[in-house]
Amino acid sequence: MQAISTSDAGGKRRHRSKLERRRIVEETLKPGASVAGIARSHGVNANQVYHWRELYGEGRLDVAPAELLPVRVEEVANVEPRSGSIRVEFGKARIHIEGSVDHESLRIVLEQVAR
Repeated sequence: MQAISTSDAGGKRRHRSKLERRRIVEETLKPGASVAGIARSHGVNANQVYHWRELYGEGRLDVAPAELLPVRVEEVANVEPRSGSIRVEFGKARIHIEGSVDHESLRIVLEQVAR
């Protein structure tokens, strides 16, 4: 597992795993979250957290390799232009989402189902 060094208040460097960096970044993605405040609470420079957010966005803070899932796209007639329907079947889990869904919420749901 790749680690990165950061300095804490005592001047000693702290090594953070991808999982730690990912958790810190995910805290900053919550509505109303302050990157600077979260960085301070973890003893990390805010600029470092912004860099981790870039890595996260590129998929470079994944702890385990991503698995590809088979996808089937179906056309549905008589659907409002701004609404939609998503049906996910993964093992025993079945998820049906109707209406507008933001991509971050969907990502979180799918990650939880894939565990």
